Amino acid sequence: MAEHNELGKLGEEMAVEFLRKDGYIILQTNWTFQKAEIDILAQKGNTLAVVEVKTRSSLDFGLPQDFVKPKKIQLLVKAVDAFVNERNLDIEVRFDIIAVHKEGKSFVIEHLIDAFYHF
Repeated sequence: MAEHNELGKLGEEMAVEFLRKDGYIILQTNWTFQKAEIDILAQKGNTLAVVEVKTRSSLDFGLPQDFVKPKKIQLLVKAVDAFVNERNLDIEVRFDIIAVHKEGKSFVIEHLIDAFYHF
């Protein structure tokens, strides 16, 4: 596996653990619908958090969250609509980003709640 794939997988694992510690129930990870993949679907109360995880080895090229592009957002919206409809859920949906970056020998995790909205 390429090094950046391993870093991305590690970032997703850290994000899951971070969310669990914050009281979220992890419903699915790496859930796919057509061409879209949702990194994490987590629930806290009556809110479904659709979480995109961005992991970077450094901030040299910008913040991890800056790499979530409009096309990706559109795919996520389409995918979560399918997820909610398939399960007939009556729940608030929110889009979050968890940005993970390496700082020295450790990682910094930032949870951006309501990071973007439906188009």
